[in-house]
Amino acid sequence: MKGKRSTPGSNRHPAARPQGKGRGDDGVVRIYGLHAAQAALANPRRKIHRIYATPNAAQRLTPLDRAGLPEIVSLAPRDLDRLLGADAVHQGVLIEAEMLPEMSLADLPDPRLILFLDQITDPHNVGAILRSAAAFAVDAIIVTARHGPPLQGALAKAASGALEYVPVVQVVNLARALAEAGEAGFVRLGLDSGGEIALEDFAPPGPRLALVLGAEDKGLRRLTREHCDAICALTAFGPIASLNVSNAAAIAMHMMAHKMRNRPAV
Repeated sequence: MKGKRSTPGSNRHPAARPQGKGRGDDGVVRIYGLHAAQAALANPRRKIHRIYATPNAAQRLTPLDRAGLPEIVSLAPRDLDRLLGADAVHQGVLIEAEMLPEMSLADLPDPRLILFLDQITDPHNVGAILRSAAAFAVDAIIVTARHGPPLQGALAKAASGALEYVPVVQVVNLARALAEAGEAGFVRLGLDSGGEIALEDFAPPGPRLALVLGAEDKGLRRLTREHCDAICALTAFGPIASLNVSNAAAIAMHMMAHKMRNRPAV
């Protein structure tokens, strides 16, 4: 039975909300939540400026051997609520840190499975995609610098530490980056409800694959589609044919990672 195709669809308190590419006006990113903060603290590539935690949360942080970490500044939960806003699920911990060093596709040692996000702006969706990318050993995620959520805050919390494990490459022009990926030997596979090939039927023809996903409301933009080698769709069998983009991304990453697992390296 053929199903329906699914759309992927100083000790100054950090009072200022960050803007732009993931950093505040002072150049500092803010990461909250136990798992996100713990991963950032353990990452030697992440320069930490300040650590704020409630007494209970401080006891739950795993002791670290990493040198140069600042002392924890103790705050009450209401202080963190005031600094981050009532909607932030901070779990009693907040760190201020620098952005991770910028990367390009050429900096990746031997990438085989990468993911392009075409103007997906919701931080919870991108964070969930990062978490799945870490689970399925995706080598990098490529996003647009101007049309993506800041790499901190709600995104880092939703990623549950994956922001420290999966390289995020920010590019100015996604179509140009896709062209460069093609020149580097990547087969570029777009995911869209209008795809003529069911994703489960697609066999990656080479050892390098780039999955390309668009925003839930717009899908893949025209130039993005034109730089894809194939367009596939997820097959759905139930009464709802559309999926949240993070769920669609997780299914696609799992399926393609499984198919490419035993392929020889370049």
